[in-house]
Amino acid sequence: NGTSVEEFILLGFPGTWQFRVSFAVVFALIYTLTVIGNASIIALVWRSSNLHTPMYFFLCNLSFLEIWYTTGVVPKAIGVMLGTSQTISFSVCILQLFFLLSLGSTECFLLSVMAYDRYLAICYPLRYSSLMNSVLSVRLALSSWLGGFLAISLLAFLTSRLTFCGPDVINHFLCDIDSCLALSCSDTWPVELATFLISIIVVVASCVVTLVSYMYIISSILRIQSAHGRKKAFSTCSAHLSVVTIWYGSTMFLYVKPSAQNSLDMNKIVNTFNTVVTPLLNPFIYTLRNKEVKLAL
Repeated sequence: NGTSVEEFILLGFPGTWQFRVSFAVVFALIYTLTVIGNASIIALVWRSSNLHTPMYFFLCNLSFLEIWYTTGVVPKAIGVMLGTSQTISFSVCILQLFFLLSLGSTECFLLSVMAYDRYLAICYPLRYSSLMNSVLSVRLALSSWLGGFLAISLLAFLTSRLTFCGPDVINHFLCDIDSCLALSCSDTWPVELATFLISIIVVVASCVVTLVSYMYIISSILRIQSAHGRKKAFSTCSAHLSVVTIWYGSTMFLYVKPSAQNSLDMNKIVNTFNTVVTPLLNPFIYTLRNKEVKLAL
């Protein structure tokens, strides 16, 4: 690939040794809870026959994705903060970037599919079981996974072709597209353009599908006569709406911008929230107010 840099050094978070150890402990605790929480959702849906519905099938896909999404970040980040694993080879850096962006793109598609599922459930309740059958559910989930990974393939390839002459220090705890662009000594315009266009296609397009679905959902809920009926209908999509708001807010800040080389310190903070905190919140958001899940537990 023409690069003279064979490995990068990840800085992680600045601060004293005690601060970095404390941060590593917090990361380890969040990671443990994230894996346990999301794995519990998958096991619960698999064991409970009353949860064998499209909504929980998509939720299992999301939980499975979250486990791998946070696994691609946290173990390495802990090593960086403790100073035991601060270097990362060029090939592994590109691989981490590819998997994180691919899983992030898949999550965008999955959230839009889940919004479409809620749209059918609320706007067409009598025809829902025939409209959203098991075959369509599997196809939508599979399309989300394939679309997410295929969308990032070109971007990862272009990034791997960049030339790195030094310095080799990444001001982050992971390899992300902004850090690679900041360190490259070659023309980064093609990668920046590809990042922006793919972000528009993946993030904005899936967000539009989600917004349109919720416009129809809200319109349908407002036409329900009883207050109890409106509350019940809204409760079926409130958890998903919370996850969508958190995810798209942070993702758009990171990727939907004309230039990627700005505010790397702010990107580090948002990435922490996006890759560490959000995967932990999802299982709790979906289960705390869900009577079906509580009953299954």
